Amino acid sequence: MDIKRRLVRTPDTDHRITASEAAMYQRILVPVDGSATSSRGLDEAIRLAKLTQGRLRLMHVIDELSFALGMEAYSGYSADWLAQLRASGSKLLEEAREKAAAAGVEAECLLCDSFRGAVAERVVSDAAAWPADLIVLGTHGRRGLGRMVMGSSAELIVRHATVPVLLIRAPEAQAKAEAARFTLPSGLVASQ
Repeated sequence: MDIKRRLVRTPDTDHRITASEAAMYQRILVPVDGSATSSRGLDEAIRLAKLTQGRLRLMHVIDELSFALGMEAYSGYSADWLAQLRASGSKLLEEAREKAAAAGVEAECLLCDSFRGAVAERVVSDAAAWPADLIVLGTHGRRGLGRMVMGSSAELIVRHATVPVLLIRAPEAQAKAEAARFTLPSGLVASQ
């Protein structure tokens, strides 16, 4: 059997891959949240989709936690706040789609705002339903208290996904800076 190989150039090196290898990841699910880490995941997904002639499904989830945290900052106007979260999520998805299109990669967008489960549950569910060949996402690499309190969506996705998951980690300096910004609520409002 004669397997055709083609040269694929990446920023770091040249690789020879077979046609079947190139077809491996045609449908790539990319959760985005607007963070620098998420952007790194998107960049890697775009590079991978270019190599495989695949397409992306960009996904943004508005979950109960982000809604509740936003409500505290927005002083209780729930209808206005949800509209703001939807508008922000739509803008984020459109910017990500434009970035993919500029690289010649087809992308569709999905905004999940129905509050049906946590981010990880929605990502795993959509990966199965679409169906995705691969999930690519950035991870903050939280440790210690930040991980204990905030949890790790990436870890839950890896544990429960039925397709391969590619995690793109934040650079160590960025992870430390984000960890330094993480603080527990002080309780000042409740104590006044």
